[in-house]
Amino acid sequence: MIDKIRKQFNTAFSPEKYQAFLHSIASDFDFAPTFRIAETPFFIPKDLENQILEGCHEVIDFIKRPDFKQLTQRSIELNTAVPNEDNHTQFLAIDFGICEEDGQIVPKLIEVQGFPTIFNFQYNLYRKIVESYPFLAELSPYPAGMDEADYLDLLKKVIFGKYSPVEVVLLEIEPEKQNTKIDFYYAHRDLEIPVICVTDVIKEDKKLFYKNSTGEKIRIQRIYNRVIFDELNARTDLKLDFSFEEELDVEWAGHPNWYTRISKFILPYLHGPYFIETTLLSDLESIPEDLENYVLKPLFSFSGAGVIFNVTKKDVEEVKDKGLFILQKKVHYAPVIQSPDGKVKVEVRVFCLWPEEDESPTIVGNLARLSRGEMIGVKFNRDKDWVGGSIGLFEKGSKSEVE
Repeated sequence: MIDKIRKQFNTAFSPEKYQAFLHSIASDFDFAPTFRIAETPFFIPKDLENQILEGCHEVIDFIKRPDFKQLTQRSIELNTAVPNEDNHTQFLAIDFGICEEDGQIVPKLIEVQGFPTIFNFQYNLYRKIVESYPFLAELSPYPAGMDEADYLDLLKKVIFGKYSPVEVVLLEIEPEKQNTKIDFYYAHRDLEIPVICVTDVIKEDKKLFYKNSTGEKIRIQRIYNRVIFDELNARTDLKLDFSFEEELDVEWAGHPNWYTRISKFILPYLHGPYFIETTLLSDLESIPEDLENYVLKPLFSFSGAGVIFNVTKKDVEEVKDKGLFILQKKVHYAPVIQSPDGKVKVEVRVFCLWPEEDESPTIVGNLARLSRGEMIGVKFNRDKDWVGGSIGLFEKGSKSEVE
């Protein structure tokens, strides 16, 4: 959307340069990411940046409400409750679709998660992009006042707390089989953090351990949690030596309860120009006549599972537990990225880190997801180009108007 940079990038782009860019990423670990990486970043002008950051601060203000835990307690009761929850989340991912409303471009909140995302991959993705297109060094994925050193320092502070990397593990279900494993590789390299499968954790009394590469048993003091309970609950074949639901002598970098509290569960509470009309089905007074303008979503699902895009009255009526679904007004994504053969839609996920002792989270970075399909997501973009994961780049210089 920054016209000068878009024209410069599209002129410099070639399929051969794109393949070299992908090869550079794959060469780091002799592994090509299993998700599609888009050909281009998203160039974000200052006015849109200000809107996105304003929307983020409104979400943050809601999460900081003194009664937030009380408001979201039912989300815990409906899911797996993990003991020893801390005072606030340490991670936030705030997703905005870049939409058109009344002829104007406006970011609209699609989802918010109290859960870590691909922090290390994005850190390295920006470096790879600048290697391929040096002129993009004049833009930055970081908000004004932050650079990559600040970003990495704050990430380490949140993940490690007071412990050394050897005492902290990145915990996941079969990490080698996850779609995000490129992020785990970079996390292991950049942070020197062990990446451990849940089935490799050893429990003794209330303490947890793992074995390092030489077979030495190491105490786990803190967990950088990447486990999604949707997947864990579905994997009845896994044999764990511990349960997330028991009292354990361990700290969490990303306590699992925050994934449940900060989720689609809070969307009906949010109102304003950057938020979408969202109603809990149990609060729905009558089924709208224009259901073609709505999306039906389960409150607790991962990666778009269970979403019905073309909703019918029967779909709504057949929902058994209406307290577990929302009806959300559709938004109209604006095709704002100019590709060589048409325009592309985009979502921006804003990253926040929130050290335990800080009063508020810090906005630190982002990812972008490009789409030519009806929705953002792999199944809507098969066999298309200029789609997939990327990064949003901001204009450097003066600070945002939103502080």
